Amino acid sequence: MDESEQLFDAIKKGNADEVSRLIDANPALARARQSGVSPLLTAVYYRQAAVARILLDRGMQLDVFEASALGTTERLREILAEEPARVNAFAPDGFTPLGLASFFAHPAAARLLLASGADPSQAARNATRVAPLHSAVAGRNLETARDLLAHGADVHARQEGGFTPLHGAAVDGSEETIRLLLSHGADRAARDDAGKTPADLAREAGKEHAAELLR
Repeated sequence: MDESEQLFDAIKKGNADEVSRLIDANPALARARQSGVSPLLTAVYYRQAAVARILLDRGMQLDVFEASALGTTERLREILAEEPARVNAFAPDGFTPLGLASFFAHPAAARLLLASGADPSQAARNATRVAPLHSAVAGRNLETARDLLAHGADVHARQEGGFTPLHGAAVDGSEETIRLLLSHGADRAARDDAGKTPADLAREAGKEHAAELLR
């Protein structure tokens, strides 16, 4: 296993001491990529906050995807002022700045992206095909779900497996999110690729109150 592989392995395991050792011995590792994803973004994906802090403390300059995933609005504003088109860019793994801010529950960053022209319905360019509204629902980010819908996000958007945002809210059992989506015209009768409605998924997940709302 080379140094780059060691670094990403340590990040995923949350081994902060090893990450510090590797980066301090070879600062160039901060620029390493695994499937196009940076060490910092990997730490965010794996919910390793302590590791992310170690990387940030070493003066890493955030790109638009890292700034969005971390909710660092000051840096995000700088990037968009310099390169406005980055607002709808795709990361090497196919996710968008707005999708990342939505999933990792950074409402201020999501609002900045929307105000800067982010497409509220732009799906990820990967197998998941998640739109920002799917991400906000999955991230339990109700505030951003409201903002996305207010900006015209497609409440009927389909991700991998044919799931609509309402399917996602049903599985999670989030009654407030279900009510929000229904108030914007979400289809209770929508079926995923397996032929299941949101109510079906809510029942399977043991979310009986949610299932009642979806009847």
